[in-house]
Amino acid sequence: MNDKIPTIAQKSPYAVDVEGGKSYWWCACGKSKNQPFCDGSHKGSAFTPREYHAETSATVYFCGCKHSAGAPLCDGSHKKL
Repeated sequence: MNDKIPTIAQKSPYAVDVEGGKSYWWCACGKSKNQPFCDGSHKGSAFTPREYHAETSATVYFCGCKHSAGAPLCDGSHKKL
């Protein structure tokens, strides 16, 4: 695993229905088998998961390409890859 460049899990966002008041841990390395969430695959690398705390219940779009400047949410960066 390259410690500086994340693996692209997919070139589109993951639409997830989140529950208000709950925290979600987004995979930053791209290696998780439980995308878009962390399963510990980053251990031993420079990557760490990022917490997303849902204020309200809604559908949110988690970054799938792992290159979003607005991580953990998608900002459209996958369109430039």
